[in-house]
Amino acid sequence: MTLSVSRRMAAVTALAVAGLLASAAPAATASPAAAVAAPDIPIANVKAHLSQLQTIATNNGGNRAHGRAGYKASIDYVKAKLDAAGFTTSLQTFTSSGATGYNLIADWPGGDPNSVLMAGAHLDSVSSGAGINDNGSGSAAVLETALAVSRAQLQPTKHLRFGWWGAEELGLVGSKHYVNQLPAAERSKFSGYLNFDMIGSPNPGYFVYDDDPAIEKTFKDYFAGIGVPTEIETEGDGRSDHASFKNVGIPVGGLFTGASRTKSAAQAQKWGGTSGQAFDRCYHSSCDTTTNINDTALDRNSDAIAHAVWTLGTETPVPPGDVYENTADVAIPDNGAAVTSTVTVAGRTGNAPAALKVGVDIKHTWRGDLVVDLLAPDGTAYRLKSSSSSDSADNVIATYTVNASAEAANGAWKLRVQDVAAQDIGKIDSWKLTF
Repeated sequence: MTLSVSRRMAAVTALAVAGLLASAAPAATASPAAAVAAPDIPIANVKAHLSQLQTIATNNGGNRAHGRAGYKASIDYVKAKLDAAGFTTSLQTFTSSGATGYNLIADWPGGDPNSVLMAGAHLDSVSSGAGINDNGSGSAAVLETALAVSRAQLQPTKHLRFGWWGAEELGLVGSKHYVNQLPAAERSKFSGYLNFDMIGSPNPGYFVYDDDPAIEKTFKDYFAGIGVPTEIETEGDGRSDHASFKNVGIPVGGLFTGASRTKSAAQAQKWGGTSGQAFDRCYHSSCDTTTNINDTALDRNSDAIAHAVWTLGTETPVPPGDVYENTADVAIPDNGAAVTSTVTVAGRTGNAPAALKVGVDIKHTWRGDLVVDLLAPDGTAYRLKSSSSSDSADNVIATYTVNASAEAANGAWKLRVQDVAAQDIGKIDSWKLTF
């Protein structure tokens, strides 16, 4: 998991990439659970991959960092496993800090090419260690889930794609490169991206990303089914590769077991482990080796990944609905009054749907400043996003799902946005309702 950047650096980055960002893609609504249950992912197999990554690091200067021989050897190991399992793999190159980086993409044959479900993890470590929890754990679990798809000869309704990212520790470089080179038409085909960064922390918590509601519910339902309570992930929000996808409107979700933050007494009571100690005391350190893994957490999270891939990958893709859009720019004043943009819906009968899609494209250099609401024609407000001082990412480009079944469909719907803190400005670029 990469380190966060400063507020001013976030602003500079936003200005540099704003022209590359595409409009939001509609998110899929969760359908009934898949008829075919996901298999148990053998923990021994996942740990065998971790042992291989440890050996690679040991034989290559103690790490698997971007630009080092250990990273390329890690990519070659994963690619060989996938090629032998019948995946179509491609190696994508990029340059960062004067060195060549690599992303590995693996596609499973079949499924709807217009509805892509992708799972991914960053494969690089920091230069100070082997990176077995950060992020051998996510990489190994995603690899073994992909191999389980092959063993089951799964025939998904959606097209399944898996990715391993390079140079995440330098600022999400590999995943940003992948997303930025995708045409807008290809981005719109993604039903979701699932991210797994540190899922075997030695003093683990069980954290679920609170991004796309359908993906979030899929993970929460799995953990509830095995009697494990979860919390919303906040420590790494915007600091791992899901941010690259989220920032161009692709629905995202994922799992995390904690990094340098301290486990509270309440968390230790419900999850076990040691309160007052970091979730991972070896985060970004030389001691992040195969001894730095909690087997129970790694096992549970690996099975949760498979559950999500099977559940979301075999549900019926949601056909596109009628779209009502406003593309006129509306400036958002810094630390000022709320502004609105209106979409008028006419010619429909009855009420709005229980899963009304609200696609939002707001350009802003510090998204944590923003409060975003959907206003129904009768003035009822539906909160889409609250402000957060820790949310340092650029822009709000996302698709929200709102239960608007109590509202009349026809009328003037408004997107209301307010900047509640100083220093940064932005605009409503466009927004849309999908019925």
